[in-house]
Amino acid sequence: QDQLVESGGGLVQAGGSLRLSCAASGRTFNRYAMGWFRQAPGQEREFVATIGSSGDTPYYAESVKGRFTISRDNAKNTVYLQMNSLKSEDTAVYYCARRTTSYPTRRYSSYDYWGQGTQVTVSS
Repeated sequence: QDQLVESGGGLVQAGGSLRLSCAASGRTFNRYAMGWFRQAPGQEREFVATIGSSGDTPYYAESVKGRFTISRDNAKNTVYLQMNSLKSEDTAVYYCARRTTSYPTRRYSSYDYWGQGTQVTVSS
């Protein structure tokens, strides 16, 4: 059964950094695009970043471009989200998600598997 488990969230001051990890089960991790989304209280889930199966096509939301970096280690079945220069508006529950194709997309509805989420709180 495919499972995604996020870790690395926590409380950080504005301007600080966190690295989120998402560990995937299964033997076919390297075939699929992965994405990170986030959801703040009272708001809809929004796209943050996505990466293709081979790791060479990352895309970012404009709000995080230049501050966040998505990467993956297919040997470890893990995708990462390095978050630098954090702002209070980055506070949210962060979810990783997996597609069933190799192509990355910003579309929330195109992801078939989701993790349980990890809380990121940025204090100002």
